[in-house]
Order: sequence, then C-alpha cells, then structure tokens
Amino acid sequence: MTSFMPKIGGLFWACLLLLTLAQTVAWAQHRRDPLNPLEIDELRDTALDAEKRLKLYIKFARGRLGALEQMRADPKAKNRAQQTRDRLQDFLDVYDELNDNIDNFADRKDDLRKPLKEVIEADTEFQAKLRALKASADADKGEVEQYHVLLANVLDTLDSSVQDHRQLLTEQEKAPPRKKN
Repeated sequence: MTSFMPKIGGLFWACLLLLTLAQTVAWAQHRRDPLNPLEIDELRDTALDAEKRLKLYIKFARGRLGALEQMRADPKAKNRAQQTRDRLQDFLDVYDELNDNIDNFADRKDDLRKPLKEVIEADTEFQAKLRALKASADADKGEVEQYHVLLANVLDTLDSSVQDHRQLLTEQEKAPPRKKN
C-alpha cells in the first residue's frame, strides 16, 4: 500500500501541471494581438529607425481610436459596451508598445527630438478624443459600467505618458546632439 501512495501523488502533480498548461494555452488564445500581420511586417521593416517606427505606432494607435469612434457613431452597432472595451484595450496595447519603443530608443541614446514632438502632438489628440468618450459615456451610465475602469486606466496612462514624453524631449533638447536614427 505504501508504494501505491507515491504513484497517486505523482499522478496528482502531473494532472495539476496539465491543467495549468491547458489554462495558460486557453488564456493565450483568448488574448489577441492588437496588430494585424501587415502592421507587424511594417514594424519589422523599421526595427532600427526610431522616427519611422514611432510614426507607425502613432498611426496604429490613431487607427484604433478611429475604429472606436466609428463604431460608437454607428446607431446599429451591437454590443457597444463590449466593442468599446475591446477597442480601448487594443488602443492601450498599441500605446503601451509605443511607450516601450520610446524607452528602448532612449536607452540606446538615439536622437528622439523630432519623433517625440509628433508623439506629444498625438498624445494631445488622443487625450481629447478619450476625454470626449468619457464625457459621452458618463451620460449613459448603464453602458459605461463595462469599461469605465479600463477607460480610466487608459486616461491615466496617457496623462503620465505625456509628462514622460515632454520630460524626455526637454532632456534631449538640453543634451548635446546624439546618434541620429
């Protein structure tokens, strides 16, 4: 009987491991990449060019907000709250990638003065559009419950990123010229 117990314990751990792996795969399949294959190819072609790469991320983020606005303007849109949430998450994912790329290029000591000016202009545009969404969503309390936390998170991310982007631009403008990329 004692030799049977370790086998049951090993079987238990093996089943637990398989269950954990299955949950991880299910989560990964549920989580989708906000970029399509064409966009990924475009980014791949600009891996070392900060200006072109950041412009692409701005374009992709702007596209995600445009899709959100278009869906919200459609009176026939179904499941608006869930679609709003999905499109907000896509925007946030792309915007987070933009920020990660800015950090990477800054760490490499690339000259980001020109692309940062464009990023800051886009930040202002994004803030205005998302604040307008928040104002319109506040009028419809039933729908906003499904995405108000995410919207607040997106706005907080934008607000802190704007400060970071402006600070980095100020630092780069004060510093001697660097590697241009």
